[in-house]
Amino acid sequence: MMKKYFSLLLFSILLQYSYSQEANLIIDVLGINEVKGIIQVGIYNNSDSFPKIGREYRVAYFTVSSKNVTATIENLPQGEYAAALYHDLNSDGECNLNFLGIPKEPYGFSNNIKPFFRAPSYELTKITLKGHKTIQIKLID
Repeated sequence: MMKKYFSLLLFSILLQYSYSQEANLIIDVLGINEVKGIIQVGIYNNSDSFPKIGREYRVAYFTVSSKNVTATIENLPQGEYAAALYHDLNSDGECNLNFLGIPKEPYGFSNNIKPFFRAPSYELTKITLKGHKTIQIKLID
């Protein structure tokens, strides 16, 4: 009987410990010029998928109702991540590109890395999440 209670207690402690290993990533989106559309945030956890649409670890959408948007991605396991986001001005669900493949809608990356001829690498944009963390991403027009 005592063994059963001890096992239950140990399980409860381990379960609580595993929940404490999750954190929120809070992103303050800066440089919003037009109050319309949505901000789409892609969170990536490896270099193979970054920043490919459809290969995100987590995706979240936030309505732009003011020039200040705070995007909170909840319950991420602690670890390394990179964020890529864009301001979907026309709410069509796509990051519209010009004929060269450059976004026509404002976009940004964690660490405020500005691309040079191609998307930045995961290594340049990754952040470490060890607890709740707030970052700022300035949109690039």
